[in-house]
Amino acid sequence: MHLVWVIGFRTKFTNKAKLPTNRPIIVVSNHQGAYDIPPIAWLFRKHHPKFISKIELAKNIPSVSYNLRHSGAALIMRKNRTQAFGEIRKLGKLIAEKNYCACVFAEGTRSKTGKLRKFKSGGLATLLEEAPNSLVVPFVIDGNYKIESKGLFPLSFGEKGRYSILEAIEPKGYTAEELCLKIENLIQKELNQNK
Repeated sequence: MHLVWVIGFRTKFTNKAKLPTNRPIIVVSNHQGAYDIPPIAWLFRKHHPKFISKIELAKNIPSVSYNLRHSGAALIMRKNRTQAFGEIRKLGKLIAEKNYCACVFAEGTRSKTGKLRKFKSGGLATLLEEAPNSLVVPFVIDGNYKIESKGLFPLSFGEKGRYSILEAIEPKGYTAEELCLKIENLIQKELNQNK
């Protein structure tokens, strides 16, 4: 977060949820780039957030790789569904046992333009199987895609972004697919990208 402040990236934060600390939380977010992780880690710090991440990020990135390897994150191989779902199951058990927070970037990969991609429900479904009493929290990232510059410098200067914690959703009564679609629509509306 300090790095983006240094390059003049200014953020606005909105919180519409009062989150308990006595039950697991699953944050479902859109994904705009590598700089999506610090605001989630900071804003949900009381809930000990753990991420689902591709295993490649657990190597050779200062600070990030160490934290992914030692935090309880689910480090997945995208081309190996058995391994990926095994890791997500372990994460689900961890948040159920400790009342921690898991974060799912439901688009599966980042949007380099900020345009929302179709949400996938597999990760959320697996987490809810292992931690069925979780509260599901939509999180909106708006503007982070602008940080990673396509110009001369690796980072863009003076951009603006916005982070929003939306009202939490009780998952009972929803299938994972229905829940994912509901969250996708809420985030799409918050980004003013309605179809």
